[in-house]
Amino acid sequence: MNVRTLSPFDRLLARCERALEAIAGSPQASRLSPAANIAEAEMDDAERRHAAGLMRINHTGEVCAQALYFGQAALARDVDNRQHLLQAAAEETDHLAWCAQRLQQLDSRPSLLNPLWYAGSYAIGAAAALAGDPVSLGFVVETERQVEAHLAEHLEKLPTQDERSRAVLNTMQADEIRHAEAARQRGGIELSFPLPQLMHISSMVMKTVAYRL
Repeated sequence: MNVRTLSPFDRLLARCERALEAIAGSPQASRLSPAANIAEAEMDDAERRHAAGLMRINHTGEVCAQALYFGQAALARDVDNRQHLLQAAAEETDHLAWCAQRLQQLDSRPSLLNPLWYAGSYAIGAAAALAGDPVSLGFVVETERQVEAHLAEHLEKLPTQDERSRAVLNTMQADEIRHAEAARQRGGIELSFPLPQLMHISSMVMKTVAYRL
């Protein structure tokens, strides 16, 4: 059997397909949603809007995660690290699908600015990869550390009775911790000032805007 070698144009089309799937598609999770067997809670309109705003932030965060990982994988110098990044992206697809499903259940929608978030995150991921695999993996460690912290914040801010959203975020948080530890073990270095601070500021901007848009 002849195996076709992908041309640069083929790889570009594949990346565009991934971007469209993350931004506007209906990603399929490989795992059942943690909320699947939990009954929908009674919430008033304000509570539902608040829960939806938080889950929209988390959905946008997963769009950014897809872009970051794909951008890093595209320019990773080590083949094993590239495969590790792509595997992590595949696991993040579960999170993306779960958040999209939860938004639908809350009668809401993803962020209107997801194309912008994706493009910016892909560029950041590619730039991190250009700095070398230790820096790129260190970027994963810091990103996942900050995501873990904001998930903990959202778990406190969710309406008390919204156990479906809480179950999704708890599982996502456990996965993010695992991804950070895997990147650290692969040689990810601690990022120096001011990168972590700039990452935090950019995430705050994203969260503020995505909550509403």
